[in-house]
Amino acid sequence: MAYFKAEDSLFEITEKHPQTIKVFVEQGFEQLADEQKRATLGKALRLNIALAMRNIDEAAFAELLNQAIEGTNGNNAAVDSSKKINIKGLLPCPVRLPLQEALDEFIENNTEDIHIKAQLKAASMGLDWIKDEILSAEKIDRLDDIYISAGFDMFFEDSYFGRFIKSGEYADPLPWKQINSDFDHDSLRLKDPKSRYGIIAVVPAVFLVNTQIIGDRPMPQSWEDLLDPVFANSISLPVSDFDLFNAILLTLSQRYGTEAITALGKNMQQSLHPAQMLKSDRSKNQKPAITIMPYFFTKMAKSGGVMQAVWPKDGAIISPIFAIGKANRFSQMEKLADFLGSMKLAEILSHQGLFPSLNPDIDNKVPKENAYMWLGWDYIDTHNLDQEFKNCDKLFNDAHNLKTVKS
Repeated sequence: MAYFKAEDSLFEITEKHPQTIKVFVEQGFEQLADEQKRATLGKALRLNIALAMRNIDEAAFAELLNQAIEGTNGNNAAVDSSKKINIKGLLPCPVRLPLQEALDEFIENNTEDIHIKAQLKAASMGLDWIKDEILSAEKIDRLDDIYISAGFDMFFEDSYFGRFIKSGEYADPLPWKQINSDFDHDSLRLKDPKSRYGIIAVVPAVFLVNTQIIGDRPMPQSWEDLLDPVFANSISLPVSDFDLFNAILLTLSQRYGTEAITALGKNMQQSLHPAQMLKSDRSKNQKPAITIMPYFFTKMAKSGGVMQAVWPKDGAIISPIFAIGKANRFSQMEKLADFLGSMKLAEILSHQGLFPSLNPDIDNKVPKENAYMWLGWDYIDTHNLDQEFKNCDKLFNDAHNLKTVKS
C-alpha cells in the first residue's frame, strides 16, 4: 500500500488518487460515484473497515487500487491508454456463463493488441450498480467504452445515456451493415436508421398456458386475446423482470392503446419469476391459466405436461439487448466490436439461450411464421420512454389494485 494506508478514509484515497474511484464503484461501493456521498460517507469510512464489512480481501483490493494509480495491467507492465478498453453491462442469466467464457478466451488471445477489462453481471443483478456512475458523470471520460444491457431503462433517458447519445459521443459499435433477415423486412426494421444504438439480440416474450386451468375458455393466440375479460385474474406476469415488463407495457400501449394496459392489469393474477411460472401447475395456491415469460423458459416446460407454449400471432414482444460504444474509440475497439458481433456469440445467444441474434448469418431456428412485435424507432424518437413507462405502470397498477380491492 505504497500510495495509501489501510486506515485512510475512502475520501482521502479517492481525493488524492481520483483514478481509484472507478475501482471502488466497480467493486460495490457505488455511492462513491456521487461526489456528495463520497465527501460524506467516504470521510466516515476507513478502507480496512469498509473492506471487512464487505468481506473483501484487503491485499487483493489494495493491488487493484495500486494498478489504477500506476496505470498498469495485471502484470504491472505499463499499458498504452489507447489500448485499454473497458466493457460493462448485464448479460441474460441463461447464457451469462458461456458468454463470459467466450469473452475470457477472446481477451486471453488478444492481450498483445488490446487490454480489455470486462465487468459483465447477470441480468438478475439489476442496473443500480451502473446507474450511479452514469448519473454523476458530466463527461464520458468518467465512463467505460462499451455498455451492454437489455431493455429501455438505461439507454434512452437524458439523465443516463440519452444525453451522450444525442451528442453523438456514444453510438452503435457493432460491425453489421445489414442485420438478420428475421428482423429486417417490411413489417419490422430493427436496425437503428441513425446508427445510435446497436442491438445484439432480442428477448422474446411468449405465453405458457396451463391447459387444465384454462378450462373451456379459448386458447389465447395473441396479445389482444389476453385483454379479454374472460381471462380476469388468470395471468401471471414477470413484473420483477423490469427489462421485459417495461417492453411489454410500452409495446402494448403503442399497439393497442392505454386501454390495453388497464385490461392487462385487471387480468393479472400474480407476478412470478419465469422459474416459478414453470412450476405454477404444482402450486397449492393460485394457479395462473396463462403465464407470460421469455421464450427461453418455455423450453424448460415438461414435455407432454399440462403446460403448452404459444407464440403470439401478433408477434412475440421483444426486449432488445442493446450495445453502445464511445464513438471516438471505434478504431481501437474494432476487434472487440467484431467479437460482439461474431458468429460465436450469436450461436451462444440464439442456440443456447433462445435469444434470437441480429447477426446476419445466423439461423435463429425460429419458424418464419413466428412474428415479432417491436416498439419501433419512430415511436422511440417521438416519445419520452421514461414518462411513457411511468404512465403505463400507474395505469397497470391502478387497474390491478382496484380489481384486488373489489375481489
